[in-house]
Amino acid sequence: MAYLTQEEYKDLGFNEIDNTEFNKLVKKAGDVIDGVTRFFYQFNDLEDDVKFRRNQFKKAVAAQIEYFNAVGATNTHEMKEYGSVTIGRTTVSKGSRNSSTSDESDNSLVSDDAIMYLRETGLLYRGLGVRS
Repeated sequence: MAYLTQEEYKDLGFNEIDNTEFNKLVKKAGDVIDGVTRFFYQFNDLEDDVKFRRNQFKKAVAAQIEYFNAVGATNTHEMKEYGSVTIGRTTVSKGSRNSSTSDESDNSLVSDDAIMYLRETGLLYRGLGVRS
């Protein structure tokens, strides 16, 4: 299921990408955001939800598409790989998103901007209800 059309993506003001690339990334981006939101919209209708939360969710998917396109990777293996080039005494290395030397968390695949859009929606937390 695609949560976002290319027209919506453009209307939200994200960097334009060609149709082929968008179609390749939109499903994967939706899957990643589904995981972060604990599949809320697999069980609830996105279009029937309140406007604020619906819009923030769509912005999160768009941010994830833009992120995948910018880094040129859509899985954790590709994100963790980094290369280096040495010319003479100069070495240039592509580092990771995090400056930590320990293993990156599972969230390394998720755009920080996507999390920012979701933060105030309640979609990042699924606590247990209390029965009386």
